[in-house]
Amino acid sequence: MAQRLVTVFGGSGFVGRYIVERLAKEGARVRVAVRHPNEALFLKPLGDLGQIQLWAANLKNEQSVRRAIHGADAVINLVGILYNSGGQTFRALQAKGAACVARVAAEEGVQQLVHLSAIGAAMDSASKYARTKAEGERAVLEAFPKATILRPSVVVGAEDGFFNRFAKLIKLFPLLPIPGAETKFQPVFVDDVARAAVTAIHGGEPFEGNVFELGGPQVLSLRALLEELMDHIGTHRPVIGLPWWVATLQATFMQMLPNPPLTRDQVTLLKSDNVVSPGAMGFEAFGIKPLSITAVLPRYSTQYKPKGQFHLS
Repeated sequence: MAQRLVTVFGGSGFVGRYIVERLAKEGARVRVAVRHPNEALFLKPLGDLGQIQLWAANLKNEQSVRRAIHGADAVINLVGILYNSGGQTFRALQAKGAACVARVAAEEGVQQLVHLSAIGAAMDSASKYARTKAEGERAVLEAFPKATILRPSVVVGAEDGFFNRFAKLIKLFPLLPIPGAETKFQPVFVDDVARAAVTAIHGGEPFEGNVFELGGPQVLSLRALLEELMDHIGTHRPVIGLPWWVATLQATFMQMLPNPPLTRDQVTLLKSDNVVSPGAMGFEAFGIKPLSITAVLPRYSTQYKPKGQFHLS
């Protein structure tokens, strides 16, 4: 890995920062391609002087994508969104944008390409998010047949938008009315996903042209995950499962907000379990034993305890 140049699209995001740090530790030169480089300055101290470069790039602008990829030995594309916002749409980024990165990477002679997708990606899904994830996967493998596709379940860690969001709701409200309370998830620790991505760019037959589904060792319903969280922070609230029609009605209004907590498309996603498919290749191919949420949650849930770090269990 030493001195190899790796371009990471979306490197300033939740998963991206862990990948950038691991690449830097392995001695790679890292080019972080993001829309707003000034918002990614926090990544610079993760490497030696000049090791981490920040580049302006937008997946909707092929010229900027080509500049970011030119001269790179490997490319990792992490760009994805949870809801449409203006010109930042599922189709523009997760389908067309993914296709653009793969096509340009092939044209520029890149050796390895790793593409981050998601469990549940399917061409026949009722969810636009899942459909465009599947469209992106297909376009990537058509343009770059040796690409590695990673499909994680819900990714968790200190900066996540999953447990942190629910912990705040638990502190604010006397009960938790949620849709999909019995939907099953297989949460995966963010640094385990980063380890898999960095391992994949070493290339080789086990990874090239294959799809890997990444899930942690625990399969739990959303209700059980929230109960686990509440056990860790020492505050318990009743979890009320909302009927789907109520959730859809709520989401219709919530998705009009600038940063919607719930959209109709997310309600659709919640109707299906988010777990590794039977027989799918996963972490074992990377030699990684993923951490459980029982091991991960204590690392960052302390702040939500009644007395913070001074709370006695």
